[in-house]
Amino acid sequence: MTDLRTKRIVVTGGAGFLGRSVCRVLRERGVDPGRVIVPRSREFDLTVEADVRRLFDTVRPEVVIHLAAEVGGIGANQAHPGRFFFANLAMGLNLVEAARRSGIEKFVHTGTVCAYPRNCPVPFREDDLWNGFPEATNAPYGVAKKAIFVMLDAYRREYGLRSAVTVPVNLYGPGDDFDPASSHVIPALIRKCEEARLASSAAITCWGSGTATREFLHVDDAAEGIVRAAEVLEDPLPVNLGGGEEISIRDLVSKVAAACGYTGRIEWDASKPDGQPRRSLDISRARALLDWSPRRDFQSGLADTVRWWREQPRG
Repeated sequence: MTDLRTKRIVVTGGAGFLGRSVCRVLRERGVDPGRVIVPRSREFDLTVEADVRRLFDTVRPEVVIHLAAEVGGIGANQAHPGRFFFANLAMGLNLVEAARRSGIEKFVHTGTVCAYPRNCPVPFREDDLWNGFPEATNAPYGVAKKAIFVMLDAYRREYGLRSAVTVPVNLYGPGDDFDPASSHVIPALIRKCEEARLASSAAITCWGSGTATREFLHVDDAAEGIVRAAEVLEDPLPVNLGGGEEISIRDLVSKVAAACGYTGRIEWDASKPDGQPRRSLDISRARALLDWSPRRDFQSGLADTVRWWREQPRG
């Protein structure tokens, strides 16, 4: 087991939604905040090899927790497939190679549920990751992240680089990205319902048919699973982190509308894509290897997320 309290830890993406929760969990574990380094893009562009080398030369980390990603919902993935593929692959390639060169003790990579095949049997099991091509709307992002799984396996076998790989399902919670251009489904729906409620709109329009299913994991539960992986795992065997409840998008919209107090009609634009038909993760490996399972109830987590959004200043 790795005692993180004694390590210099780089958390890429540490200023972001998931990263802030991971840094908080590290502090709760007793890690001195001065030993947790969060590189910012204005100083270190992780898609540029020279910047990543400079980061490692400057900080000399012992553990890297890689959370940084360029990502968004279906619309953002459709608009920027090239950028999402390049940026996510380049960051992973540069960081893992720099980790090898520097001889760090452990590299923790956060993958994505988007790596799974489009028609993967439900619940998704880690052994099925390579049994088909991902859903087309997010394939460039999913393939880029999944390629780093292979890189870490190869580096473990050839160079002895110790590593861990977590595969979280869709995250949500206070502090999420509510930008319409890049947000995922829950913050996008909260914003839509809140704006409709305040404007007394008679109806809202949602993408797709509403029949696709998703599973959601509170950001704090995800952070706990990632830090636990950093502590106990040595090999890059993918480990799912799921929320435990599969829900249709139609039911999700109803839950979000109720949490926001919006009572108007819900209409569906079937010309827009549903994305992957179903998503639900088997988390038996996480229970066995990490002694981890989600703790946060979805309904209370959703209410907290709505409350947080309402408290944010509006410019």
